[in-house]
Amino acid sequence: MMMQCGMFVCADYFSSSISNAIYSHYKREEDAELNSGKLDEELERMSTIADTITPHSLVLFNESFSATNEREGSAIARNIITALLETNIRIVFVTHFFDLSHGLYTQHLPRALFLQAQREDDGRRTHRIVEGEPAYTSYGEDLYEQIFSKHRQAFRPPPRMGPRSSHHR
Repeated sequence: MMMQCGMFVCADYFSSSISNAIYSHYKREEDAELNSGKLDEELERMSTIADTITPHSLVLFNESFSATNEREGSAIARNIITALLETNIRIVFVTHFFDLSHGLYTQHLPRALFLQAQREDDGRRTHRIVEGEPAYTSYGEDLYEQIFSKHRQAFRPPPRMGPRSSHHR
């Protein structure tokens, strides 16, 4: 995006071609003005993009088609990705759908690049994006533990004071 806009790209090395147009398809939050379900709305927006997109365009997807379960969302996304790639459209697709990402990865698509957040061997985040096979986890449990471990400390009952007698006087 930065290169496309003529801006400096923060990288040791970067090479890319110019796109005819850039489209985005991001997951939207609940909207009281929706007249149909979230998946209907996502598919309508994708249909609008499909009606206007041209070869050599770029489409940015972020958690698209996650308004349904992983199996159905992956199938929908896979069909759309395949159709777009067949018409020479570049795609950036961010997803937590393991079935989708791993299924595409195992196809060894010649122009596909799979990226993930880098982790150290001890699990620490480096805040770098590296090439790699899709991971089965998004490390949600790690984040949960990091955030709620301090809350567990706050909610622990106080230690008992001395021995308790089991009989009354």
